[in-house]
Amino acid sequence: MTKKPISKAPTRVPGKAKTVRSASTSTTAAAGATTGATRSLTVTLKKSHKKTTSQQAWLMRQLNDPYVAAAKAQGWRSRAAFKLIELDDKFKMITKGSRVVDLGAAPGGWAQVAVKRGAAKVVGVDLLPIDPVQGAEMIVGDFNDPEMPRILTDMLGGKADLVMSDMAPNTTGHSATDHLRIIALAEMALEFALDILAPGGAFIAKVFQGGTEKNMLVPMKQHFAVVRHAKPPASRKGSSEQYVVATGFKGREG
Repeated sequence: MTKKPISKAPTRVPGKAKTVRSASTSTTAAAGATTGATRSLTVTLKKSHKKTTSQQAWLMRQLNDPYVAAAKAQGWRSRAAFKLIELDDKFKMITKGSRVVDLGAAPGGWAQVAVKRGAAKVVGVDLLPIDPVQGAEMIVGDFNDPEMPRILTDMLGGKADLVMSDMAPNTTGHSATDHLRIIALAEMALEFALDILAPGGAFIAKVFQGGTEKNMLVPMKQHFAVVRHAKPPASRKGSSEQYVVATGFKGREG
């Protein structure tokens, strides 16, 4: 579900959740994340008959991406951590003592950020096992399981203040199809959020540029005070991803 492994997961099949206990992870502030990394020399690769052209291109991007280098240096699970940091700097979604649910949490970068920024309870759910994250609980399961809202509410000790999703489906290369698939995934995340959010809570999900579909945007505007789109600087320039951020949850009947 992300630039994380969940984004490449197969179709979900509801199942039992399995709790994974947390362990220590050291992190640092993201200020100046790319300082120094941008000064490094460009890495080039020899052509390999074992890799496709797209695989070679992806590896080149990774090796020359300052956010990848900064994430590794600072102990973040992935470069996607900087996207949430930048979005939270702008929209102030993670508050001290808040309860947070991370959908499609693997590999755990967003959960790390939520803990580091003062959330009291952070629970991540993913179809894939996740290495423990200090200060958070990770469970293996399907957020579409009808029992999942109850399970997560119990784990949080109450309703969530923030539901976040960096999930993305496998891309097909056909823009219209890819857009529909990610909107469908975001709609499922929204439906889940409406069940588990506390009044005043927030929701963030990845979408693709081209606008959020009407059947998603309408209920968002109905149930949240403010709905905005944003593309954080950490998103690659060539990427069509952006995020929809909704704040001020009015309640399911809002």
